[in-house]
Amino acid sequence: MDGLLPELEVLRKDFPILSRTLADGFPLVYLDSANTSQKPQVVIDAMVDHLERHNANVARAMHQIGAESSAAFEEARDKVATFLNAPSRDEVIFTKNASEGLNLVANTLAWAKGELSVGEGDEIVITEMEHHSNIVPWQLLAERTGARLRWFGLTEDGALDLSNIDDLLNERTKVVSLTWVSNMLGTVNPVRQIADRAHQVGALVVVDAAQAVPQMPVDVVASGADFVGFTGHKVTGPTGIGVLWGRRQVLEQLPPFLGGGEMIATVAMERSTYADIPHKFEAGTPPIVEAVGLGVAVDYLSAIGMDNVKAHEQAITGYALEGLASIGGLRVLGPRTVGNGGERGGAISFEIEGIHPHDVSQVLDSRGIAVRAGHHCAKPAHKRFGVQSSTRASSYLYTTPAEIDALVDGLEYTKKYFRMS
Repeated sequence: MDGLLPELEVLRKDFPILSRTLADGFPLVYLDSANTSQKPQVVIDAMVDHLERHNANVARAMHQIGAESSAAFEEARDKVATFLNAPSRDEVIFTKNASEGLNLVANTLAWAKGELSVGEGDEIVITEMEHHSNIVPWQLLAERTGARLRWFGLTEDGALDLSNIDDLLNERTKVVSLTWVSNMLGTVNPVRQIADRAHQVGALVVVDAAQAVPQMPVDVVASGADFVGFTGHKVTGPTGIGVLWGRRQVLEQLPPFLGGGEMIATVAMERSTYADIPHKFEAGTPPIVEAVGLGVAVDYLSAIGMDNVKAHEQAITGYALEGLASIGGLRVLGPRTVGNGGERGGAISFEIEGIHPHDVSQVLDSRGIAVRAGHHCAKPAHKRFGVQSSTRASSYLYTTPAEIDALVDGLEYTKKYFRMS
């Protein structure tokens, strides 16, 4: 199959969990990578090595292993900056996940002074396909400031409806926040087009790239965004670590998000002054070993090549869509092809007529196939398509055509189990 990573079976051996055998002798077929990716042995080993040999707090400890820990932590920041083509390492802020990064932006805009402040009469624009983590922070910002929340709707095929873009993006718009790749629909949004239009009216652009960064090359400068956030555990890294990239000019104008150690320059009882970016936004002991793991994870992906990862994702997703199209009574929510330009991510949500998604997931699980069932933290998008929930299969760089075949066979078995053939 064109586009698949070469020596895929060799690559899979990098991920120890993929060799597991589950109940009744079924091999693990892991198709829940949009939820969290699996981790290669090099990431696991790097984290264990740090804890065994270099464990100390960063910046505070004036001894050898403290210096080693600090160097490893900051080296991870360098690696992430290079991975994203960030102009400066100081623009890379470590958070605990993408959700915290989005909340950081929303909260600091509520507290900001001058041209960045959001207040009554201002407008915040999001989309109907957002993950809840890119809806709720903006709802809270609107409630706290008196701003108005507006959103792009969706077309029948799961794309953003841009027909009213000139109405939505106007002189009152202060923030536009959108997902780059939908975690439910798989839609890849035209981020640069929307960012350019938003900047014409003076709005800031925030991009949730939690699904984009794992699947394709991401250049934060070329994106046109002011902020881009993602999470480590979806890019073969550990949980507990996320990244918020922001343009220096904007970050320097924003107030701190949390108060505590390391985000200060000086502290007196009367008042405090704050550290320079990025440390201004990193209060307290950070996720040190998690950052080390993330640094190794982006090294791992860089060695494979993100263009190659994207090509693999497109090939395996196209193969999965073809297989799902052969199943009677199955409806895919979102784009049904990958498109010539790769306009689709790897998450495929679907429903089977007459069978609840949770039942589909449970039967598949009995055959060793791990998928997700529910609304995938995208309830408004499900409502738009008239469904309460769906089943979601999501591939990654280690997914094989044989695993997609197992999914298709498992779904046919599920239909027979529920007498829906």
